Amino acid sequence: MTDDARRPGRVSAGAERDAGGRAVGDDLAPVIPLFGSRAPAPETSRDRAATSTSPRDEATGWSRPGAAFDDPVDAESPDEIRDRAEAVLLRKLRGHSLSLAEARTALGGIDGVDDSVIEDVVTKFVDLGYLDDEAFAEQLAMSAIERRGQGRRAVAQTLRKRGISREVADAAIAELPDDDAERALEFARSKARNVGGKDYDASLRRLAGQLARRGYSSSISLEAARQALAEAGIRRAPFSRPAASAAVRFTPDD
Repeated sequence: MTDDARRPGRVSAGAERDAGGRAVGDDLAPVIPLFGSRAPAPETSRDRAATSTSPRDEATGWSRPGAAFDDPVDAESPDEIRDRAEAVLLRKLRGHSLSLAEARTALGGIDGVDDSVIEDVVTKFVDLGYLDDEAFAEQLAMSAIERRGQGRRAVAQTLRKRGISREVADAAIAELPDDDAERALEFARSKARNVGGKDYDASLRRLAGQLARRGYSSSISLEAARQALAEAGIRRAPFSRPAASAAVRFTPDD
């Protein structure tokens, strides 16, 4: 027997052949291609479409499927930004009144709104009567004295915190009734029994301090506290002197 007869894949001369004329060996294994020698599959039309329509990410080099079909987001026009700002401010005004300064702050927190849009919207709302610092200051001042029993000093602080200008605030406070002494006494009377105790000086100091914190001047606070305690029957014991540490101290009046 020759060497060719022993080699795999070789057919001896005496081997049988099948109907198609191909040699058939009794003990020969089929020849299998190794290490990827198989020919690549043909590219289909679907593969070509996916490759051509999927843009590649510049950073990674990978395709982003479906990215080519995303609709672009249109930028807002100046009119649309202004309309959106007006809608936001209108919703806030429906909840509570705002000063001009508070309105500008609210508009400044909206995306895409710049200084020109802020001034345009504020001017429009002032013309429509939606923003009015003078009327708003009068409303705040009256509420402070009627509902909370505050003095003029506290009213001025409230207006300043709401962004009201000094000129407008002074005008609103000037329109308030000149009855701080009466309102301070009314408040002191409502609190006299609660602060009363064995130590008259401590009660006087506590009550006068409450009045001062509500915005009343030092002289009005001290006088109202003394009168309210006297009406409540709370007086200093006879022949006693106020202790040095019990003295009531106030800041000078404005």
